[in-house]
Amino acid sequence: MDYGTSPPLAPAFIDLFGSSLLTWVLIGIAVYWLAVATLRNRDLLPDYVGTQGPIVTIRTKRGREFLDRLATPKRFWRAWANLGVGIALVVMVAMFVFLLLAAFGALQTTETTDVQQPQNVLVIPGVNDFLPLSATPGIVFGLLVGLVVHEGGHGLLCRVEDIDIESMGVAMFAILPIGAFVEPDYEDQREADRGGQTRMFAAGVTFNFVVTVLAFALLFGPVAGAVTVAPGAAIGGVAPDSSAEDAGIEPNDRITAIDGTPLETGDDLEGVLAATEDDEVSVELNDGDRETTVERSLLATAAVDNGPASIEAGETIREVDGEPVATRAALIDAVGDSAVVTLTVERDDGELEERETPIGAFAVVAPDGPLAEAGAPVEEGITITQFDGERIHDFAALEERLDEASPDEAVPVVGYVDGDPVEYEVILDEQPQGGVFLGIYGSDGISGVEMSDIGVELYPADEYLVALGGDGGESPIPALTDSFLGKMLVVLFLPIAGVLGVLPYNFAGFTGGIENFYEVQGSLAALGDGTVFMLANLLFWTGWINVQLGFFNCIPAFPLDGGHILRTSTEAVLSRLPVDATRSMVRAVTTSVGLAMLVSFMLLVFGPTLLAG
Repeated sequence: MDYGTSPPLAPAFIDLFGSSLLTWVLIGIAVYWLAVATLRNRDLLPDYVGTQGPIVTIRTKRGREFLDRLATPKRFWRAWANLGVGIALVVMVAMFVFLLLAAFGALQTTETTDVQQPQNVLVIPGVNDFLPLSATPGIVFGLLVGLVVHEGGHGLLCRVEDIDIESMGVAMFAILPIGAFVEPDYEDQREADRGGQTRMFAAGVTFNFVVTVLAFALLFGPVAGAVTVAPGAAIGGVAPDSSAEDAGIEPNDRITAIDGTPLETGDDLEGVLAATEDDEVSVELNDGDRETTVERSLLATAAVDNGPASIEAGETIREVDGEPVATRAALIDAVGDSAVVTLTVERDDGELEERETPIGAFAVVAPDGPLAEAGAPVEEGITITQFDGERIHDFAALEERLDEASPDEAVPVVGYVDGDPVEYEVILDEQPQGGVFLGIYGSDGISGVEMSDIGVELYPADEYLVALGGDGGESPIPALTDSFLGKMLVVLFLPIAGVLGVLPYNFAGFTGGIENFYEVQGSLAALGDGTVFMLANLLFWTGWINVQLGFFNCIPAFPLDGGHILRTSTEAVLSRLPVDATRSMVRAVTTSVGLAMLVSFMLLVFGPTLLAG
């Protein structure tokens, strides 16, 4: 039930200028580049500012004395760096295998995903489809922290290994920090032993991983622990041309009361709506900030392809056997015990059509399951209208009956396959994790159609909060969110969770309007909701970006740290073999691995597009 909501500013730009946001970003880059070139040509830039195309570098020699003092316990830092080398080597191997497998997988399909679109390779909010403009402060802060600690780690180990530092600095693309650097004395670097060089190259990613752990520890602990889900039904999406849209309900609103009955959670919404038969309901939004009246109509929000109802998302069910219906409960009442009814459906173009439809739980018969063994056609759709003598109107009702059943129980299953009535005597089987199964792949809703009589999709605010370490209720992935490392893994995928289908929406922090779904409690409440949400966003993106920087720099290819560690490691291995190791042999290994990584990355991003063309 994805209603296609998008970052609010992007459509405004497109409507205002008649072009894509990416085009205007490129125009802005060109103007910025021209301004930098003009200042450089007129010799108006300070000596410590350099330029390389649109990139501005700011160099300084300050901080070297601080690094000298910090590097004093050299034995400690060498031991620390040796641990970092071990971590870097493990991650290097993992990144090598991951890129090869990902590239191979990309060659098996000609369909490109949203993640593989060119604009989504760039971590630019508003251009990247998954990063709204509202996430910019957190991303810039996290990137700046990541770059500083990465290069600071290199600088620290340079001094530990007695390698002098010429200068340090950052590289800026407009106001966006895109890199940091430490310029070692290359004569000192060449004279350093192989172990010292390896420790120096591994130090950057080691500090990135440390910052990741610290940021996520604070996020999962005191910060997320102070956040709770606000009362009401959180609205993630509003269906086009729905009753909710007509009433002015928007994504990021909270429905806090229906006809004066308060809602504590999103689960209360369906129950309260089912308890009233009125075709119009009064809706309170955002703790009374707004009130509106919704004229209910039964809208299909999602529908299985080639389902028995032949209904598509966006169509509205108006009548059942000639009886007007405006709610889901009214539809079930009108159907009653009838197995097949005539639905009057209003199409997107406003035309009315009558469709004869079996009403029940729609599913596909799984091979080797109890239903298939009873004679049902495998991989075919079946609409189950009766289970063990009880009328079944939707898939939720079938699940309830299965929960009450016992293994090895023989039950009659009645339904329709391709419009023909069928009946099977099924012996239920036991699931390995407990309970029974029928041997089907079920589809939610009535006859494979999910319906809403106001046209909203709920936002699972509690599941996102649990993923971040808060106490929001049921976890989306219990096996992972029960541990610190598991939470870290889940958080890495939250910005693309909607694309992966793990959760209905991508999560980019408490921003973009979803902060309306949460409130702060406990000792941090004195700071105010806005301050706590800002702190949570900074920690979220600092942890997210630092682990990405660590993984990326461990790719065994030049000029990344992984490429340098590959070179020193190859030299160390060859020096222990009974061969006359030469620089050409080392270069052959590093070049081959580096090219394999480059080709793998290009195939991962552009492979499906090239194959499709």
